Amino acid sequence: MPYQEVEAMLGLLARLVFDARTGGLMLLLVIAAVCDYRTQRIPNALIACGAIFGVIYTTVVPPVVHATALFPLSGLLMGLLLFLPLYLLRAMGAGDVKLLAMIGTFLGPLETFYAALASMIVGGVLSILWVLAHGRMLHMLQNLAAFFQAGLLGVLAGSPSGLRIAPDVSAGKLPYGVAISTGTIGYLIVHQLGLL
Repeated sequence: MPYQEVEAMLGLLARLVFDARTGGLMLLLVIAAVCDYRTQRIPNALIACGAIFGVIYTTVVPPVVHATALFPLSGLLMGLLLFLPLYLLRAMGAGDVKLLAMIGTFLGPLETFYAALASMIVGGVLSILWVLAHGRMLHMLQNLAAFFQAGLLGVLAGSPSGLRIAPDVSAGKLPYGVAISTGTIGYLIVHQLGLL
């Protein structure tokens, strides 16, 4: 790769890190990931302060032309709605849902969707690595088979399946804030470099 291309890429990444909106978001995501990894919790104070900063900053210095306060608020709503079904199935914690909502205040609705998609891809990879590292792959596959079998039987019977993941039969608990943070930062970098 020519030196000029490397220099241009580093310049783009520096702009991403030193921009108050994206740099602040990445800092909050790193803190959230560390907290979730260490304590299995994402502090509500971190999410609330981040969301307030995101709404105010994105309203005052909008990332898109003619954006109003609806831009960060619709991003917040998008973040809540995307992961809420997973929370209701007990496949994700409330802190993870709130973390994506906070991300939405910085990115708006469309980029929040892409960040969530990247987070789910990273989460899938990390989940497989997590169960492999803990020797729980067979247990995870059995849980998936039971989960989909119960769902299919419920649909065929025409009744609500009541699908839920019970904590006592789980193959393990991945700190999903790590996946959300890694996926979002990865999305921001790929987008900044013009690869997406």
